[in-house]
Amino acid sequence: MDQAFLVSTGAVALAEIGDKTQLLSLVLAARYRKPIPIILGVLVATLINHAGAGALGAWLGSLVTPTIMRWALAASFIGMGLWILVPDKLEEGEANANRSHLGVFGATVVTFFLAEMGDKTQLATVALAARFHDFFGVVAGTTLGMMIANVPAILLGDRFAHKLPTKLVHGIAAVMFVVLGVLALCGVGM
Repeated sequence: MDQAFLVSTGAVALAEIGDKTQLLSLVLAARYRKPIPIILGVLVATLINHAGAGALGAWLGSLVTPTIMRWALAASFIGMGLWILVPDKLEEGEANANRSHLGVFGATVVTFFLAEMGDKTQLATVALAARFHDFFGVVAGTTLGMMIANVPAILLGDRFAHKLPTKLVHGIAAVMFVVLGVLALCGVGM
């Protein structure tokens, strides 16, 4: 397997635990009680969002010098690691989708895409694509990571979310991002 794919999958799957988009998945599952269109909506929204983020990361990676990239990646990964330790809260407006006009699938695509804008996992996708210079590996990995974290939340709802050791999972994800930052700072794999 490709390193970009594996690192992207693991980093985003861990970062997504307890994230506002995972909370949104729980809200959508409780509201609509139709897991298949919700899962498909999350998949489509994530693919579109992370493809854009991956393209931005790849472009940024080609734009700057290796030295600047190394420092920028180190700072972004370490910052991401620290940000993961801050718990997310889903804001009221992010969970309200107009079901009558969009249907369950459409409501999920729109609300999930908008909630993912500027989110930790979207920014992680930008940084990972800049780091690995592998658009497809990163986008496939971050999308799989999102699905690994969100599909069980959609299928099992609130019962699943409360059983996860969220602080431990966030701690592991934070360490992963800090290690990626230190490796970038040291020029390992650059």
